[in-house]
Amino acid sequence: MQNEYEIKKEICDIGRRIYNRNMVAANDGNISVKLGDNEFLCTPTGVSKGFMTPEYICKVDAQGNVIQANGNFKPSSEIKMHMRVYQERPDVRSVVHAHPVYATSFAIAGIPLTQPIMPEAVIALGCVPIAKYGRPSTMEIPDAVSEYVQHFDAVLLENHGALTYSDSLLAAYLKMESVEFYAQLLYQSRMLGGPKEFTPQQVEDLYEIRRQFGMKGRHPANLCPNAKAGKPSCHTCGGGCGSGSKGAGNVSADTVAEITRKVLEQLGR
Repeated sequence: MQNEYEIKKEICDIGRRIYNRNMVAANDGNISVKLGDNEFLCTPTGVSKGFMTPEYICKVDAQGNVIQANGNFKPSSEIKMHMRVYQERPDVRSVVHAHPVYATSFAIAGIPLTQPIMPEAVIALGCVPIAKYGRPSTMEIPDAVSEYVQHFDAVLLENHGALTYSDSLLAAYLKMESVEFYAQLLYQSRMLGGPKEFTPQQVEDLYEIRRQFGMKGRHPANLCPNAKAGKPSCHTCGGGCGSGSKGAGNVSADTVAEITRKVLEQLGR
């Protein structure tokens, strides 16, 4: 089990990763990790995430009040957004907020990442909705994010950036990488005339693979009302799951096995 200092070092490492991958500029972005019900580590405001050392990291309580901070460091005002996620998702142990270029471009354009175009994105992310715009440092952003936290593990923030969260810091960061990669592929395929989307049946086949893997987190494969009813998931709805889809029929074991094999090959497993 990691001690606090090791977690602080990991936060700094992830900060460098998001900075070096151009997911943030200047002092943008913030990272937090849950230590216990009333103790959280978080990055400070006004500091580049690419140049942090463990001494920069602050400790706060569940209301975002400072428990410990060195020098003039103080938590980001966006800690309210992180705390809302922790409050509503007890399974979450870490939250990452960044401004990755492609994903943020979709957030600015008001386009959710919902088109099913590659197996890894469908299986790992499902789809990524957009939380409505909120003024920075206010409760408007946590309130907007709250609408999606129970149903998705990644959310775009309208005219702002992206938010990912998971049961570990590394997993939360990797979700941010996945969101950005998905957004970049979707953008570039649109430049080539538009992506070829999976059919509803193909989406449902991939969802079944996720169920068989027993993957953690919140995902339309497990939460979409249509999926629960044995119908095709309304994957492209962006969170507003409707009920007008037609039945999907049964997925054959051979089909699932074959798709699983191909996906694992692509994942290098």
